[in-house]
Amino acid sequence: MNGLAEQLRRQREAGLYRRRRVVSSPQQTEMVVDGRPMLTFCSNDYLGLASHPEVIAALQQAADVYGVGSGAAHLINGHSAVHHALEEELAEFTKRPRALLYSTGYMANIGVASALLGRHDWLFEDRLNHASLVDAGALSPATVKRFQHNDPESLRRQIESCTSGRKLIATDGVFSMDGDLAPLEEYQAIARKQDAWLMVDDAHGLGVLGDTGGGSLAHFGLGIDQVPILMGTLGKGFGTFGAFVAGSEELIETLIQKSRSYVYTTAMPSAVAEATRVSLRIAQQESWRRQRLAQLIGRFRQAVEVMGLPLMPSNTPIQPLLTGSAEQALQWSRHLEEKGILVTAIRPPTVPEGQARLRITFSANHTERQLDRLLDALQSLSLEHV
Repeated sequence: MNGLAEQLRRQREAGLYRRRRVVSSPQQTEMVVDGRPMLTFCSNDYLGLASHPEVIAALQQAADVYGVGSGAAHLINGHSAVHHALEEELAEFTKRPRALLYSTGYMANIGVASALLGRHDWLFEDRLNHASLVDAGALSPATVKRFQHNDPESLRRQIESCTSGRKLIATDGVFSMDGDLAPLEEYQAIARKQDAWLMVDDAHGLGVLGDTGGGSLAHFGLGIDQVPILMGTLGKGFGTFGAFVAGSEELIETLIQKSRSYVYTTAMPSAVAEATRVSLRIAQQESWRRQRLAQLIGRFRQAVEVMGLPLMPSNTPIQPLLTGSAEQALQWSRHLEEKGILVTAIRPPTVPEGQARLRITFSANHTERQLDRLLDALQSLSLEHV
């Protein structure tokens, strides 16, 4: 393993070294992290469903019936009645004919690109896409072109230069590190004109945007005719685990036949699928959770802008506080941690060089008092460091 120790040393010196924290409590706004009670503002549990008592009860009851593991891939004997029911409910939720469960969003993105594209095809991606979409392009046999972030004209120039082969445009719906939305209305118009497929990874939009949590597509009023391929995850807004792709009958059947990350992967436990059925219902019915998020976000942004801290534009639960350098991001994160508040420092390569940040995220379960604690800590940060 020659050279690895030196490589790790350089990462530490550059402020880019990562370490895992050990959690010994449920996923909630207040947790025990590395043995310390912490108020957390870094989870993707946007609707506060990860520890919802009804979701937990559904998982426990289903485990009594189906056991813990699924035992096999979906195409062997791992596809239970609960999996099937969840797929049907996700299809109804997304207003599409079919949905297909994947074990992770990473595998879903890789599975779509590899199943639909060949050596003579093209994949167009936003430069700030999820790592899973980026890696999907790297593993796909297609030629990948990356356009400027949220820039329809950049996409148009690139796609117009490709006159043959199938074309897939892939973008996040809500960008995971910036919290902004893709201009999907412009992208769907380009896709239609160029006879291209448009795929949206809506991991951070589903459950959060739209009247019933339909995500970025619901926000823009777009359906299957405009966005034929929708990928969503279940471990963020819905609070459980796994992912799905929703689309036409032909799309889903093609993925079942050709998507290697679906065919050759053990199915998620049936108990998780049953818990997700409950969280999906709660997410749709309890609109107060989205209203609560909007109130928290609005109050937070107003207060931080008065402080003069470099807050990036976002109306989603993802609120990035730009620090610039990795060292500054770590320093700010440690400052908050000293006050019992956990906010993760996001550094390259997760974000571009010079754009390190604190990624502050909100849950519908955060209280006004907890927000006050965060704002007080940020006020002292602005006085001390800005």
